Order: sequence, then C-alpha cells, then structure tokens
Amino acid sequence: MYTNHTDTIVAIITPPGRGGVGIVRASGKDLKVFFDEILGLSPPPRQAVFCGFRDAGGADIDQGIALYFPGPGSYTGEDILELQAHGSPVVLDQLLQRCIHLGARLARPGEFSERAFLNNKLDLAQAEAVADLIDAGTAQAAKGALRALKGEFSKKVYALVDELTRLRVFIEAAIDFPEEEIDFLANSQIHEELAALINSFDELLAATHQGVLLKEGLNIVIAGEPNAGKSSLLNALAGVERAIVTDVPGTTRDIIKEDINVGGLPVQLVDTAGLRNSDDPVEKLGIERARQQIAEADKVFWVVDASTLGSRRSIASLIKSYPELQGRKELVVVVNKIDLVDWELEIEPDYPQCIPVSALSGQGLGVLRGCIESLGNNHGDGQGVYTARRRHVEALEKAHQSLFAARDQLALSNSGSELAAEDLRQAQQQLGAITGAVTSDDLLGEIFAGFCIGK
Repeated sequence: MYTNHTDTIVAIITPPGRGGVGIVRASGKDLKVFFDEILGLSPPPRQAVFCGFRDAGGADIDQGIALYFPGPGSYTGEDILELQAHGSPVVLDQLLQRCIHLGARLARPGEFSERAFLNNKLDLAQAEAVADLIDAGTAQAAKGALRALKGEFSKKVYALVDELTRLRVFIEAAIDFPEEEIDFLANSQIHEELAALINSFDELLAATHQGVLLKEGLNIVIAGEPNAGKSSLLNALAGVERAIVTDVPGTTRDIIKEDINVGGLPVQLVDTAGLRNSDDPVEKLGIERARQQIAEADKVFWVVDASTLGSRRSIASLIKSYPELQGRKELVVVVNKIDLVDWELEIEPDYPQCIPVSALSGQGLGVLRGCIESLGNNHGDGQGVYTARRRHVEALEKAHQSLFAARDQLALSNSGSELAAEDLRQAQQQLGAITGAVTSDDLLGEIFAGFCIGK
C-alpha cells in the first residue's frame, strides 16, 4: 500500500467501452500544470467550462467540459479536475496518458475514496458504502447503501462510542481517586447504564446483520430427496426454466444457482442433488457438494414429496425421518406436490416452519415468497436498514463480548474495576475499527482494493 498521498493521481472513472461521455479525473494538491498545459485556461471553481483538451504539441485531442473542484471542499479533500470528453476509448486513453506525462500517476483501485477517508471527508464505513452503492443488485440495496453513505450507520456507532467514553470516565475516576467518599461503582446508575448500553449494542448488531443480508443477499439452498421437485421449485421461484426437470430420480447432479429479487431482497437460490445412498461416483460427488451447500446456507428449504409421505403427515414425524433436519433453526420444510393429495399436513408450533406448495400449479408459492421476504425484516422503504459488511458484524460481536466481560467485572465491585475499564477500552477499539478511527494499513489496503479504478 502506498504511503505517499501527496502526489497527483489520475484515472478514467467511466466504465470501459464506447459511450456518449467519458470522464478522466485527476486529484492532487496542485493541478495548475493541467490547467496550463491541457486546458490553456484556469477554470472557475464548480462551473462547467467548455474548452479544448490539448496534447503536448498544442493540438486538440478532443473538446468537452472541464470541471474544477478545489480542496478541501471536494470529494477527496484535494483539488480535483474532471475532463468530460466523448466516450471514445482512444480519446480517453490519450487524455489519461497526457495527465501521466504531466506528472500524475495512475490511481489504484479505490484510491480516490481512500484519500477521501484519509482527509476526513468520509469515515471508513461511509467509504465502504460507496462501493456497496456501485455494486448494489437491487433498488433496496442501493437505498441501503445510500443510507450508510449518508452516515446513518456511523452515527449509531459514534453514539455508542460516546456512551462507552462516559462510562470509562466514571470507572477510571473510581480507580484514580479511591480516597473519595463517593463510590462511583457502588452507584446503581452505572450498572443500569451499562445494561442499557448492552441493549443498544443488541439492537445495532441485529440491524447490522440485516445490513449484511441486504448487501450480500440471502443464500437459500433447496435440498431434499431425489424427485421431490427441487428443480421444479427453483424454476417456479425464478420464473425461468433454469434447471432440467424429469421424472428420473437423480437428474440434478451438480449445483445450480439462480439470483432472484424478492421484495427488494437479493436472493441466491441453490438447487442441489437429491440426498440418497448411491453407488454412482458422479451422483455421489453431487451429493457431497449438496451437503456442503447445506452446511453453508443462510436458509435451507427442505423439499419433500407430499405424495410419498404416507403416515408421516405431521412435522414431528417428518423431522424424525431426516437426520439432516435435526436441530436446524434456519430450516423451512417445503411440502411439494400438494396438488396430488387430498389431506392436510399437521403443523406443530414447536417445529420448523412448514409451507405446503405445488411448484407445478403455483399453489402456496406466494406464501413461500413471503417467507423469503420476511427474512429481510425492515429492508424496505420505511425506516429501512443500511448496508453493512461482515467485518462490521465481527467488530460489534467482539465489542459486545467485551461489554459482557465489563459487566461481570463490575459485579465484583472495586476489585474488578481496572479490568472493566480495559474491557470498555477494547470495546471502544472495536467500534473504532468500523469507522476507521482505529485501523491498519493492511485493513485499508484490503478494503479499498475491492473498489473499481476511478472510485
């Protein structure tokens, strides 16, 4: 990772290929040489100027719009010049090489946003939201990323940091001034405030889990015995004939994935080989892959053929029939082919959710889609969640653990006060890792390397 952030960087910031408009962006401390050599004028700040873009000999490479954004009031916090030319790859490459010849270097992926972070224009969570907005696969994911970019997630994190700081002041005062008559730690208020802080962490952690779901989508694995109608269910939910459907058991031997949008929630459906004992080496490999997908799934739709259930007409008896279903909280039992039977399944409240459907007729599919949509909770338009990343969840979980440790230490009264203060400090560091207040070059390099060049 470069440590020099004082040089000028440049990149083509529009997608590769031909188009109506292409943009070359330069960012640095002083762009006067670009004004003089390329534009032949000094553009007024934040005003579009139509002019020629000149080569080294003074001839025009193209003509278009020049936009100058002086720092620190720009995206990166530095001076920015954008050259909006015709979207010809040849023209844009000439402009790029001209800027490099004048002393700029090609920007690394995400380096413009990295400089925005380093110049305090964005915190790290907001910078990540820029990439998430670009990568959004649904309208709701885009709205969630915009909420994060506007700082809705960061504000909640900063509020927790403030509360942690206040609690640390109380505890460290008790440590530093033990001769004072007032025992801060004996005061029930600090214990109540710590309990309230833990509740706030619980709420933020739940919302952040939903933010990850909104960003990454939900991985639903469709599994079950051969010929239960798993591929038919995939096709019905996807609305396309994605998987081959036959009456021959074991038709699906490899993993088939299809991305769909359910109420704004990005979902990846995974069709798998039917689980059974088989001597066929190819089918056995498919079954092994199916079990691996089940283990990694966010949700498992276990599909059973209603016409083959016989006396197993209750969820309780059905669960006992399949070892794979034991103890799985992320399970939905999908009883398929209900158009072939004239009885109803007995559904007990203490067992996993069960949804009767017919992939052929469409009966029950609306209920199944509603089940999928409900997994996203408040990902819709209301007070919707913001996009988040798994590293945010990990940091919050570690901070959460530190808070519980601090609570346990405070229960020991003064004897645990120093350890409690250290636990709160560690929780604060974990929150700082989310916003970038506490970070490392390795983490920054990993985050910004995932951006596109030009952002």
